[in-house]
Order: sequence, then C-alpha cells, then structure tokens
Amino acid sequence: MRIEVLNRTEIAAGRSVSDYWISGSPPGVWAREIASHSDVTKVDSLAEVGEGSIYRITYQNPPIVGLYQRLGLPIQFPIRMQAGSITWEIVARYSDFQKVMTHARAVDPNVAIVSIRRRPLRTHLPLLTEAQHELLNQAMAAGYFAVPRGITLTALARKLNRSKSGISESIALIEKKLFETALRPETAAG
Repeated sequence: MRIEVLNRTEIAAGRSVSDYWISGSPPGVWAREIASHSDVTKVDSLAEVGEGSIYRITYQNPPIVGLYQRLGLPIQFPIRMQAGSITWEIVARYSDFQKVMTHARAVDPNVAIVSIRRRPLRTHLPLLTEAQHELLNQAMAAGYFAVPRGITLTALARKLNRSKSGISESIALIEKKLFETALRPETAAG
C-alpha cells in the first residue's frame, strides 16, 4: 500500500484539510478506518485516480506542522508513505533543519537522512498579502481549485460575503503572482 499526501490547507487555528491518494482499493474503502483516528474530524471520498483513490481529510494538525509554522518553513508535497516509512523533503537553513531532525528523532529514533543537497534558498517566493493568503486558503478549503470544482465562483463569493467580481479579481491577482514566481528562471549563485 502506498499513500501520498498531496497538499495541506490551514482552515482554522490548529486544523487543516489535505488530499490523500491511497493505492489499491476503490473510493470509500478506507473512509471508516481513516475517520476512526482521534485527530480526524471529517473524511470525504473524492474519486478513483490511477490505481488508487483520493480522500479529502480534515484533521487536527500534528506537532510537526506547528514546528514548521514556528520556523516559517514550507512543507513540500507530495509526502510519500509506503511500507511503514515516510519520505519528505525538508527545505531549510541548516539550523532549522537540525530543529526538524531533533523533533523527528524524538518521535522515531530510527529516522534516517537519505540525502542532503546544498543549494541557495529561493529568494523570489511569492509575496501574497495576508488577505490574499487568507482568500487562497478559504478558496482551497471550499474546493474552488479542486478538479472538478467543488464550489462555483458565485457560491464562494456568497459564502465569503463578498462580490463575485471582487473575488474573481482577487483570485486572478493571486494566480498571477504564483504563476510569475513559478515561471521565473532560477538565477545561478555567483
């Protein structure tokens, strides 16, 4: 069995929603078992994709998320789990990397580092305003960016008590910033 955590959106203080791809069984087979975990508050079975299914899970954040937030580190996706092992990429300065490893070793003394790549951290990360970041999180949590879309622009605007044109313009600006950042060539360290 293989599990991939595809994304994470903070929907409230200490609560997140993520899409998980789980290999093997048709949609819904794992929903009851997932829902039985004490930190899980909601499970939606979304679709069969490839040789597995996608579940949207709402949950209380594990302590590692709080650590990443305190350090201001990005969580890289997808995060892969298979055969009792989890693999993820940590993008951080060395001092912050050591803090993450200290936490990981406290949880599992057998944690292992597979590789370390030393590259300059990107300095051109998208600079969304706090309001843009909040709107992006709300739209993602509502399913606006899901495929197929989980909510229309009109319904999202109504839910957020804003005008449809205002939401549309704000989302377009957010997308523009993110696309420009993604398409900007990385500069070589000199």
